[in-house]
Amino acid sequence: MTASDGGSATGGDARGGAGGDTVAAVVRQWRAVHPDLDTGPMEIIGRINRCAALLQQAEDAPLRRAGLSRAEFDLLGALRRTGHELTPGELARETFSSGAAVTKRLKQLTERGLVERRGDTRDRRVAHVRLTDAGRDLVDGILPDQLAYESAVLSGVEPPAQGELAALLGVLLGQLEGRLDALRI
Repeated sequence: MTASDGGSATGGDARGGAGGDTVAAVVRQWRAVHPDLDTGPMEIIGRINRCAALLQQAEDAPLRRAGLSRAEFDLLGALRRTGHELTPGELARETFSSGAAVTKRLKQLTERGLVERRGDTRDRRVAHVRLTDAGRDLVDGILPDQLAYESAVLSGVEPPAQGELAALLGVLLGQLEGRLDALRI
C-alpha cells in the first residue's frame, strides 16, 4: 500500500498509526484537498516533528528536578562522556549548538560550580572547559534516572520495535547529516 491510498500494511491509517494521531488527521485533510499528492513524507516528517515537540513540552523530569535544562545536561554530558577538556567550539559541535548558546550555558554552569574554564597556555583566545567534581557527580547521579525516565516515555513501544525505530532514525539522521545543506534551496 502507498501513503496516498490511505492504508498501511498493519491496517491502520497513515502508516503505522491507528488513524488517531494528530498527523493522521492532517494527512487526511491534505489528501482531501490534493488527492493526487503523495503525503508519505509528511507522515514521517510530521510525526518526527510532533514527537519532538511533545518531548520538549514534557521536558525531562529528572533534569528539571536537578535544575538543569536538556541543553545544559548535554554540555555536561559531552564533557563527561568524552572524558577530557573541550573548547567551547568543540562543545558546540558535540551538542549541535551555536557558539553563542554554548557561551551562555557555560557561564551559567560555571557560576553553579559545575564546570571550570582555563585559558590555553599558547593562545589566550582559546579556553578549555572541564567538569568539576560537583559537575561529574551531578551527571553520574542524574544519568540513571534520566535513562529510566526515557525508558518510561518509550514504554508503549515494544523493545523490538524500539530497536527498529532507532535503526531507521539512525539511517535518516546519517543521510540528513551528510546532505541536508545540499537540499536547502
